[in-house]
Amino acid sequence: MSHNQLDKFLRLLKASPSGAVFNPWRQIDEQNDIGPHSPAIRRKHLAAYFRKRLGKVRVVIIGEALGYRGGHFSGIPMTSERILLGKQPAIAAALSERRNRKPNSKNSGHHGKPARQILSGLRPRRTSKPSVCADGFSEPTATIAWGALLKTGVPPNEFVLWNAFPWHSFDPRRGLLSNRAPDKSEQLCGRAVLKAFLELFPCETIVSLGKIAAAQLEQLGVKGQCVRHPASGGAKRFRQQIAGIIR
Repeated sequence: MSHNQLDKFLRLLKASPSGAVFNPWRQIDEQNDIGPHSPAIRRKHLAAYFRKRLGKVRVVIIGEALGYRGGHFSGIPMTSERILLGKQPAIAAALSERRNRKPNSKNSGHHGKPARQILSGLRPRRTSKPSVCADGFSEPTATIAWGALLKTGVPPNEFVLWNAFPWHSFDPRRGLLSNRAPDKSEQLCGRAVLKAFLELFPCETIVSLGKIAAAQLEQLGVKGQCVRHPASGGAKRFRQQIAGIIR
């Protein structure tokens, strides 16, 4: 898959629906962003994340929608700022372990840079204000998903995370630091982006987290395996199902 096709896909993300939807790659979160350059940082994060995986992915994981603790500030679905910055100890250790397994690694015996396993040629930066969240945001779903996938032994550049609704749908009564399920019209808006994403990363193993993501794949005529969403007490079942699918 060419970099021109990647650029074309990234342009699709501009067309987010109106209403209580935040587009992290184009919009500024005036209350919580560190500055006006935050959307540009998130665009660079996503592009570097994808570049590292083009032509290599063998597992696609599709969630429901971008979350405020995850992609809202990191720019990468189901990936929190703390994961990018190496501040999730278990994830950082797992990524470093994978890096140090490589033959002739110069870092053998030492902790590697977690971000090098996630991004391609880019030093990650936080986009949330330290006054809002001192160590950067942490998303439970992101931590559970990354931990479970790394435990299966799949290299981090061979799985890719995305959402059926690619933008952040929030509760207008509670503000941008909230999540809500996208409604049917919003789901429809995200379907073309989901289709383009699956064309960008073709593979046989496609896994949906929960019924909304599964329904979107079904609408596209894509065969996938639906697993329990790790949120709301579903972590144990999610880990078991992922382990069963990825052998």
